[in-house]
Amino acid sequence: MGFWRVIGAVSKRDLDLSFNRIRFIQPGGAGARVRSSRRHGWFQPYLMIKWEEMRDGNSVEQKLTTATARREKPETLAMGRAARLAIRRNQHAGPTSGLAPGFVQANLAILPAALAQDFLHFCHRNPKPCPLIGISAPGDPHIPALGEDLDIRTDLPRYRVWRAGARVDEPNDIVKYWRDDLVAFAIGCSFSFEQALLDDGIELRHKTCDCTVSMYRTSVETVPAGPFHGPLVVSMRPMKPADAIRAVQITTRFPSVHGAPVHLGKPEMIGISDLASPDWGDPVPVRDDEIPVFWACGVTPQSVIMATRPEFCITHYPGAMLVTDRRNNEFAIM
Repeated sequence: MGFWRVIGAVSKRDLDLSFNRIRFIQPGGAGARVRSSRRHGWFQPYLMIKWEEMRDGNSVEQKLTTATARREKPETLAMGRAARLAIRRNQHAGPTSGLAPGFVQANLAILPAALAQDFLHFCHRNPKPCPLIGISAPGDPHIPALGEDLDIRTDLPRYRVWRAGARVDEPNDIVKYWRDDLVAFAIGCSFSFEQALLDDGIELRHKTCDCTVSMYRTSVETVPAGPFHGPLVVSMRPMKPADAIRAVQITTRFPSVHGAPVHLGKPEMIGISDLASPDWGDPVPVRDDEIPVFWACGVTPQSVIMATRPEFCITHYPGAMLVTDRRNNEFAIM
């Protein structure tokens, strides 16, 4: 009688995680096809699952893929890896917006394995704020499909450590907090679609002001799963109406990194009373000829953690993301 141990990244399919095994469940339908970063071929925006079957002390490696995820040559990944190395060496301690242009960045939530299945279901029920792009095995601080040398414990500029819903530390690494039962969830980040907006000539005010994007807790409730529930968090970028329309068109192409906005204008309709007082990040000016445009935000898990109060968890510090070796255009659907 053996057991299964995940050694790679799992797919964005329904999974049933338990303390010592992962069971793959066939979904009801196929996912959207995505143009690869190479000239030929298509692949689904799901990651590969790779595991070992442990029998009588012998390891028999098995693989199952949803499709061939095309990878760039190592030399083309230098920017993503260089950003991580700079962070790992404490050479960069600020926000990651603008680092490694063209490479996917991810929000992070780390939970004990006992809560992993419920959190996975929560993400699947709330794909706008929590679009999963990678999951680690219990106790493994690596997600190879996102970066060959990526280390969850050291490769973000700053983290938040939570106990019973209270923030107890904001360290630059989490080596001393790492446990054998922790599962890391990498969640798509809006920084990945910002480059597409800039390429189209749309101003991003937080970049103009050299600050962190404004984030707000809303009155919109997420869909609960197990103990996880709480309000949706959104990020806001002020734009002229014509630019807002174009931004909807552009970001719709990136469903794995939050996709299109969830709300335009009138912040009071989603429970935001004062744009000058964000819950996370920095306030930015909204001019008279502009409207606020709101995207679902990967800080939502932190809002949920404050509501559900798990005994222990770790998240990224708002604005301080995980820089991966995946290209933004790998996650575009058009």
